[in-house]
Amino acid sequence: MSQSLVIVESPAKAKTISKFLGKNFKVKASMGHIRDLPKSQLGVDIENNYEPKYITIRGKGDLIDELKKEAKKASKVYIATDPDREGEAISWHLAYILGLDISEKCRVEFHEITKKAVVNAIKNPRDINMNLVNAQQARRILDRLVGYEISPVLWKKIKWGLSAGRVQSVAVRLICDREKEIREFVQEEYWTITATLKNGDRVLDAKLISFGDEKLKITNKEQADEIIKRLTGKIFYVNEVKKQERRKNPFPPFTTSTLQQEAYKKLNFSTKKTMQIVQQLYEGIEIKGEGSVGLITYMRTDSVRISDEAKKITRDFIKDNYGTEFVPSTERTYKSKGGAQDAHEAIRPTSVERTPDRIKNSLTNDQYKLYKLIWERFVASQMADAIYDTMSIEFESENYIFKSSGSILKFSGFLSVYRTDEEEEDKLLPDVKEKEEFQPVAIEPKQHFTQPPSRYTEATLVKALEENGIGRPSTYAPIITTILERKYVERDKKFLKPTELGEIVTELLKEYFSDIVDIDFTAEMENKLDEVEQGKENWIDIVDGFYKPLKEKIKIAEEKIGKIKIEEKVEETDIKCEKCGRNMVIKSGKFGRFLACPGYPECKNAKPLVEEIDVLCPLCGNKIIVKKSKSGKMFYGCSNYPECKFASWYKPVNMRCPKCGKVLYERKQKDKTIYFCDDKECGYVEEK
Repeated sequence: MSQSLVIVESPAKAKTISKFLGKNFKVKASMGHIRDLPKSQLGVDIENNYEPKYITIRGKGDLIDELKKEAKKASKVYIATDPDREGEAISWHLAYILGLDISEKCRVEFHEITKKAVVNAIKNPRDINMNLVNAQQARRILDRLVGYEISPVLWKKIKWGLSAGRVQSVAVRLICDREKEIREFVQEEYWTITATLKNGDRVLDAKLISFGDEKLKITNKEQADEIIKRLTGKIFYVNEVKKQERRKNPFPPFTTSTLQQEAYKKLNFSTKKTMQIVQQLYEGIEIKGEGSVGLITYMRTDSVRISDEAKKITRDFIKDNYGTEFVPSTERTYKSKGGAQDAHEAIRPTSVERTPDRIKNSLTNDQYKLYKLIWERFVASQMADAIYDTMSIEFESENYIFKSSGSILKFSGFLSVYRTDEEEEDKLLPDVKEKEEFQPVAIEPKQHFTQPPSRYTEATLVKALEENGIGRPSTYAPIITTILERKYVERDKKFLKPTELGEIVTELLKEYFSDIVDIDFTAEMENKLDEVEQGKENWIDIVDGFYKPLKEKIKIAEEKIGKIKIEEKVEETDIKCEKCGRNMVIKSGKFGRFLACPGYPECKNAKPLVEEIDVLCPLCGNKIIVKKSKSGKMFYGCSNYPECKFASWYKPVNMRCPKCGKVLYERKQKDKTIYFCDDKECGYVEEK
């Protein structure tokens, strides 16, 4: 009996699906795209309605031959690529290569890799959706036209190898604009005043908020001192006491964007790493006792919708595992943002019964952390509100109004499963009554200065891109990867900072190709691509409307822009070159900063830039240096490697454990510094 052939993108996905379909099906992987535009030329026939000239991707010949062979033998061919524009385009290319009739129903679509979803999809194949294909084609051609038409202008005018991108250039502009805000920020001084008030054994702090009904703005020490002088020795009267109950709603389940943001904040995962791991969780992991299992629903989504079945199962799970009081009276429904593709669900576990701890031993550490984050956020999203008892007390003295606020968690609700770093700590205020008198124990002024806006991190950049309608869930991670690789942006600790090159290119694009870096224009183009997907717009018209004015701007730019020279900044050190005696300088290269002789090309001496810390190796007494792992994570190691194998993710410090005398290590935790002994038998820890 002949088998049906099912084609997916990856071997992991193929392995998981094979288990569900049985011996009457053969599942093969296309290994992603099999056709694309050529790299050596534009690959778009501008004179013929922007017809793309697709070619087989190099190295895919043997794979295509194998797929053709299997397709000829098969009684039926199903194409089960991912349920989005990119997946639909891969399906279309596969159908073309294999000579399938696209009017026949050969496309199967599922949003989670579970037996029920896969079997149901096979029973209900559909046509290839050409609206989805055309939306992907239009994006690919627009990106190609921008990259291949503008980039040569940058090569001629600035330096070889630069590139412009329809979406990446807007991302760089956001980072450059933020840097400009920071540079131009004018710091302002302001003061706050806090009174410590006492009545018997009741003591509390209250902040000055106004003078009568007038909001106070204290801009210098003299003003603050004058207010304190007027209040010294005066009685503070309780004006008003407010007690109320406050409810806090749970967060919606994750979209691609919110998962990337939270994984960055909570787990310190880059957007790229998050997407790599979440792809593994979706396609299938070998779970002990179950085999290969898809653990989560499709991970490229901007929807927060949850299926009715998943909600019901989760409510039952919460009732059984946490109690009836943790189940809200009505099912929770979340509203997706305007423009969200609601065909997908939010990112959730395929089975809520598959708890993180139950499958921990089958996952890598990073897979476990990310799965746990997704599982907890989803379960919490269907739980009851957290309830706080809150209290605020208003004091008055000499017409100055002070306020003290406190709250205590009365019912944890969803917080018993999922918390953010922003959760407030309990602060219980003493019982007071109106018109009671309090004496000031202390009235303390504090100087502050307004702060410039913070640079973007990967998380806040993703948030800004989403809020501005730039890109789509599948593009956030590649955008950040690209702008870092192009050296338009660099990392400064956790922050993204524009390089001189990034700022020069952005200013040039703003002047000569304003639409390319215009946030509203780029967002509108995303909306038009969505309309192609919905069948409301013709993709050729959109490309044509974009390209014709672009071509005119390229002509003007080539005529008007002169050669721009970028002076490479070098930082001189006091380290002598062993070959010629000059002071070596710090330069930047493909793999980061390094030491080089300024006498190049006569002297070609170069060596790694080593950062030492003022601590000696606890094993051999040599200097400890800062190193980077292959993944770019910083750690501390002995300068005498490989003779000495000392290495630690945590920074050793010049402090000894008071219990066992070994070196202590340092780690940061929110606003605290923790010093600990790494000897498990000792276990010494102190906070500062």
